[in-house]
Amino acid sequence: MKIIVPMAGIGSRLRPHTLTIPKPLTLIAGKPIVQRLVEDIVKVLNQDVEEIAFVIGPTFPKDTEEKLLKIADDLGANGVVTVQETALGTAHAIQCAKESLDGPCVVAFADTLFKADFTLDASKDGAIWVKQVENPSAYGVIKLNNGVITDFVEKPTEFISDLAIIGIYYFKDGAALRSEIQFLLDNDIKEKGEYQLTNALENMKQKGAQFVPGQVDEWMDCGNKEITVETNSRILQFAQEEGENLVADSVILENSEIIQPCYIGGNVRLINAKVGPNVSLGINSVVENSTIKNSLIQTNTTVKNAVLDNAMIGNHVEYNGDFTSVSIGDYSKLV
Repeated sequence: MKIIVPMAGIGSRLRPHTLTIPKPLTLIAGKPIVQRLVEDIVKVLNQDVEEIAFVIGPTFPKDTEEKLLKIADDLGANGVVTVQETALGTAHAIQCAKESLDGPCVVAFADTLFKADFTLDASKDGAIWVKQVENPSAYGVIKLNNGVITDFVEKPTEFISDLAIIGIYYFKDGAALRSEIQFLLDNDIKEKGEYQLTNALENMKQKGAQFVPGQVDEWMDCGNKEITVETNSRILQFAQEEGENLVADSVILENSEIIQPCYIGGNVRLINAKVGPNVSLGINSVVENSTIKNSLIQTNTTVKNAVLDNAMIGNHVEYNGDFTSVSIGDYSKLV
């Protein structure tokens, strides 16, 4: 089994946090979004993954490839990194990793996280992970008949279905997908100005391929600050339910309290502070004379004299203030 992860988007909705770090490498409860994504996929597949191919953007930091290769290696897989030089749509992004589109594979866009408990039927031509949503016009959706997908519709203006495609797909034959995407590229077949994966899926279906839905229990977005902070809280809650301790042994507490669930990274110092619930605090950070809840704070950051709720603060930040719900990017200083 192979996993292809298109992740070349610039993450503009999550700015300023994506100005220095690509969104898929943003830490959620101490781990990059893309790492959590592939780990969860490997759990669902319950089989050996031989290769993970990542498709990144041309402006990603120089150390991105090294980080991604380590994520693959930690999962016992070979890592491959390719670059999508121009953003031309979902199908084009996948085709940038065409050398990996061979045999059974999973394609997973690194925009969201999920929780699921189902067995993948490898005998089917493919599976599309979906989730019932309240506003289907914002997503690509599927229609079903007797448990088989009959239609793929991209952001319908009229109600077609409330089963939204979350961006994770299984293909029994990756080469068949590669061929259909190449057909779109060769014939310049676009929808809304881009090469869409749904068009390739429709062509495969017309040729007899049968796709079934893979339902997820939880679908967590990381699109903007508000939703990302909420996703961080959900991940922490899941960890607590599973009995996972995310507070490092090297945390120094001085007249301070941690209210679970929390992720507190190594060498963090808490002085006259109350942290939690639902807080992630990255390594080498300091919180002093502050109360923080429902917030996501990255690494090497100092927070003083603050009361924070629903906040997101980047790496290497110094913050000393009275604001409550803030969104502060990397290397900022508010003192």
